Parts: sequence; C-alpha cells; structure tokens
Amino acid sequence: MRMLYLDIETFPNVCFTWGLFNQNIGLDSIVESGTTACWAARWEGDKKVHYAGLNENTEAEMVLQIWQLLDEADIVVHYNGRKFDIPILNKEFIKFGLQPPTPYQQIDLLETARRQFRFVSNKLDYVAQFLGLGSKVQHKGMKLWVGCMEGNPRDWKIMKKYNIQDVHLLPKLYKKLLPWINNHPNMALYNGEDVEVCTNCGSEHLVKKGMEHLATQSYQRYKCMDCGTNLKGRTTALTIEKRKTILTQSKL
Repeated sequence: MRMLYLDIETFPNVCFTWGLFNQNIGLDSIVESGTTACWAARWEGDKKVHYAGLNENTEAEMVLQIWQLLDEADIVVHYNGRKFDIPILNKEFIKFGLQPPTPYQQIDLLETARRQFRFVSNKLDYVAQFLGLGSKVQHKGMKLWVGCMEGNPRDWKIMKKYNIQDVHLLPKLYKKLLPWINNHPNMALYNGEDVEVCTNCGSEHLVKKGMEHLATQSYQRYKCMDCGTNLKGRTTALTIEKRKTILTQSKL
C-alpha cells in the first residue's frame, strides 16, 4: 500500500472588474485564468518531500511529475483536496493531454473535521494548532502570491516553504484523526495474512468490546489498541436457531 500526502498552491484568476462587491465578471473580462503554482507531496513512511513549482520547473514538467506520483498511489491524503486540489490537478492533466492516473482512494481530512467535530474554524492552520500539531508558515497574504506571479525569488522561497510545511502537517493530522475517519480504505485488503486487523491502521492489536445490536442481527465489536478505531465483525454472532426467533416491527 502506497499512501501519498498532497497539497497544492494555485495562482488566482486575473480579471478586469469595475467594482469590488458582488461582481458578475464576464468571460471577456478574464485576462488570465488561475493555474497551479506549485505542489508538495510526501509518501507515508518517507521523510523526503517532493516539490515542483513554476519557480523551478516548466508548467508541463510540474504537471507530469505530480501525475506520476498520483499514478503510483493507492491512497491520497489531503485537506479539502476532493473539491479543490484533485479537480485542479485533473484540469491540468487534461490540458497537457495526460490520461487519468491509475485510480486511487482519497482521504479528505477536512471532511472528517467538519463531520465529527465543531471546531471554531475548520481551516487547516486552526485545527492543527488546536490539536497541538504545529502551524502553517506565516506570510504577508495576497502580496505573496502577487510576488510569486511577478517572479520575485524571495516570495517564491516563502511559497515553497509554505507549501512543504502543509505536507509536514498532514501526516500528523491524519494520525490524530485516524480513529474518527469514517469509510477509511480498509487496510485489511492490503494485508496478505488471514488475520483480523484494524481497518484504519492495519494493526492486529485488537480487543473485543461487547456486542453491537442492530434491528435483527448482533455483531462482535472490537477496539484497535493502537489507533483507537472502533470496529465490528462482518458476520452475525447469532446462531441459526436464535435468528429464527428474532422478530421485526411492522411499518405503520
């Protein structure tokens, strides 16, 4: 199993506009559409961070390199990547005539943050600091992006550091949120042994935690002692004789 942590930075659209509030910008007002500025990625278990950006690569080189990494990945972990990073990259792929990379599963940590908790803010910087995991690189805001678009080397140095720091935060946040992630890719499918393992982390260190009773079936519950994920068996714990005696309520 190959798990890739990914974050991208993009340049904004450049447009002509008559005002600042509630503008309806026509297509003929677009001077330049936004594009990927840079990306950073890191394989699980590897300290090396891969980076490519318009400060060091041509646009085609940058796009091809991230396509190659995604083509190798089984799982991609990101923050708001399902709605932002991945669609943006897909746009770049088709622009340069690349076919879709080999299918991979996605873990969007923003979705978990929104679904499972009520943080004051769901921005990566706030969530990471709230959980004591570190913070994003501080910068001067929009002026940083403008400076990079103008080719300022100092701004590009900060942008690269900013992008890479996000990829350093992702593994920490992933491991913190791991037992809370619903529909996590089942790690048992990547285990060649015929043993019970945690769906989220692959650990065999499981303990039984009573039964989970549904409307007509009961299942053995487990707890992963490594990551804390709650699990249940896939086959009923009821005998055939007991199942014959289970009734269900008629619908009104």
